[in-house]
Amino acid sequence: MTFQLTWLSICAALLACAQCSRAAEARAVRFGHFPNVTHAQALYARADGAMERKLGVPVRWSIFNAGPTAIEAMFADAIDLTFVGPNPAINGFIRSKGEKFVIIAGAASGGSGLVVRKDAGITTENDFKGKTIASPQLGNTQDVAARMWFDEHGYKLREKGGTLTLIPLSNPDQLLLFQKKQIDGAWTVEPWLSRLELEGDGKLFLDERTLWPSGHYVTTHLIVNRDFLAQNPNLIKKILEGLVDVTQQINSNKTAAATVLNGELKKTTGKSLPEAVLARALERVEFTWDPLAASLRHCAESAHKVGFTRTKPDLTGIYWLRPLNEVLKQKGLPPVRD
Repeated sequence: MTFQLTWLSICAALLACAQCSRAAEARAVRFGHFPNVTHAQALYARADGAMERKLGVPVRWSIFNAGPTAIEAMFADAIDLTFVGPNPAINGFIRSKGEKFVIIAGAASGGSGLVVRKDAGITTENDFKGKTIASPQLGNTQDVAARMWFDEHGYKLREKGGTLTLIPLSNPDQLLLFQKKQIDGAWTVEPWLSRLELEGDGKLFLDERTLWPSGHYVTTHLIVNRDFLAQNPNLIKKILEGLVDVTQQINSNKTAAATVLNGELKKTTGKSLPEAVLARALERVEFTWDPLAASLRHCAESAHKVGFTRTKPDLTGIYWLRPLNEVLKQKGLPPVRD
């Protein structure tokens, strides 16, 4: 009798665990992204419901304007996955000692740089003394890239006794103050580079691709909460299948994709982009599921050099690419490396 009761108890426990697992995989997925061209896969999937159809469960989308905010949402368990830039991911990984999330795929390369006003008197790298340059948010990817570039070119920021001012401004505020001539330039990301050029009558002073030997560097990748990853292996695989499918669709016809993306931008932000802005932005961004791991390590070194991390970052374990490589193998595509 005791053995029978024990066995029944074990069976009941296993059944309960199985039911809990199924319940976990059946709940809605909370997905974060920015209303930016560099997060095109999220916009595209959101527009036509591709992710919901792939997963078979509701997707609750959350919009963020910069990476640090998205990372805070991850820490607060308000989202399960999010597209985000490299530096916020690095900072969040270090803060949580690698326990909160991992990178499971890439999303975009390129699409960032420095735009200056045509009348700001900036024609060479020696013309930034006394100028005011904006970045999207303190500590975000473009902010770190700007600080690194200016440091390498001998500039000191005003708060450190220099003459160059670098201020954090949301992308819409960058455009407004750019047009009002209250800032001289902005180091930002698409579609805002193109908006500053075409709507703000600015000029692209520096395309960040020129700073990388191959011209490829991670602008956006996909991170996932570790607990969600462990509890939902089937959903994760479906999400990655959806990511690869959407990326291929966008790359196969960027003109058609632009229409879809613009429609979703209007729905989420209340305003679509001029066709010329979106077309130029898409020319500068490469969409890829490859996380471009080598460039992330360079970003980590840059963050350390400009003082955002006290010690040299240890990124061991930041990638978990096995599910992505399984998906790529099934699709007959080459694997990616960490």
